[in-house]
Amino acid sequence: MQGIDVSENNGLVDFGAVRNWGYDFAIIRLGYGNDHLDSCFYDNVNAALGAGLKIGIYYYSYALDEDMARKEADFVLDILEGCGLTTDKLEMGIWFDMEDADGYKAARMSFTPQLITNMCSIFVNAMWRAGYSRAGVYANLDWFTNYIYTDQLSCPKWCAQYANACDFDDAFMWQFTDSADIGGKQFDANKLLGEW
Repeated sequence: MQGIDVSENNGLVDFGAVRNWGYDFAIIRLGYGNDHLDSCFYDNVNAALGAGLKIGIYYYSYALDEDMARKEADFVLDILEGCGLTTDKLEMGIWFDMEDADGYKAARMSFTPQLITNMCSIFVNAMWRAGYSRAGVYANLDWFTNYIYTDQLSCPKWCAQYANACDFDDAFMWQFTDSADIGGKQFDANKLLGEW
């Protein structure tokens, strides 16, 4: 099963075309950082479901400590509860995007793998306690290898590695390209490797 992940950065998405190109699901960014809702979140959720795609959500973390990770989890849960996205509607799960793509964390903290791992655990456990049994962590191969103690996380892992194969043995889902062309627009494409 293959799908795409989307955010406001993708602009207006034709999810009917996504479905027609053979994709089965969409992982939709709910938001990022300190209470920032993705401006296309609700539109993307409704359009993807309307096109018959399975959905999940992800949240890009800007947490610098454990308390900030808790606040991000609380924000996600507030939004999900407010719009009625129950666990049965999120067949592709809830994902905590723990990377530092823009250097924000590196410029503001001396992070250690244990701190990063603890923040991931706090977020995932908050989802589990709220009844969202399908929750995991997203990161690229470098972060899973060097910045996260994956053996301390019993949740699914979604690994980004743009290659012909995924080198992370514990990957539940694999983001294998950032250049999937759907109707002239580029998307990150993902392959489900495990089963919930």
